[in-house]
Parts: sequence; structure tokens; C-alpha cells
Amino acid sequence: MNGLIALAEIVKDAQDNASVDAYLKEPESGMALDLVKRMVNGESPLAIHREWRGFSAAELARQSGVNRVQLLDIEARRKSGSIATMKKLAEALDVSIDDIVYS
Repeated sequence: MNGLIALAEIVKDAQDNASVDAYLKEPESGMALDLVKRMVNGESPLAIHREWRGFSAAELARQSGVNRVQLLDIEARRKSGSIATMKKLAEALDVSIDDIVYS
């Protein structure tokens, strides 16, 4: 049984390495699987997209013109952003508004 577990770990590592290689060849082609899984499991789409683009909350606030506290409140689901606010955030992240709102 230990041999099967070790083999499964080797296969998973190879798959992870292949995913990283594909991403590095075309970083704009898609989001890493771990980020997608986190979003599917209920984490904030805005926070995930911010992380994917490599922004800190402060940097995204500067880039979008949205107050950092408001940004963090939206990510934590304490508040919802207006359409204008979400549009600014989406534009700064280079995604559609639909990508960063909760479903």
C-alpha cells in the first residue's frame, strides 16, 4: 500500500509540474488549478483574482482607485460593491465584472 501512495504522490507532483510549465509558457492563458479550486470552495472571487494577478490589496486599491478598506470589505463579503466600484476593480484586474462577483 505504501508503494501505491508513493506512486500517487509522484504522479501528482508530475501533474503539478506540468501545470506550472504550461502556465509559465502562457501565463495569461488561465488561472492555476489551486486558485480555481479555492474559488469553487467559496473563497472570494475578487481576492482570488487579485492574488492571481499578483496584487496586494493596497496595490489593487491604488490601481483601481477603490479605497483599500472598501476592497477588503468586499473580499470578506461584509459589503457589496457598487457596479461602478466593481467595474473599476475588474478593469484593474483585466477581467470581467462577472469574474469577480459572487454567484
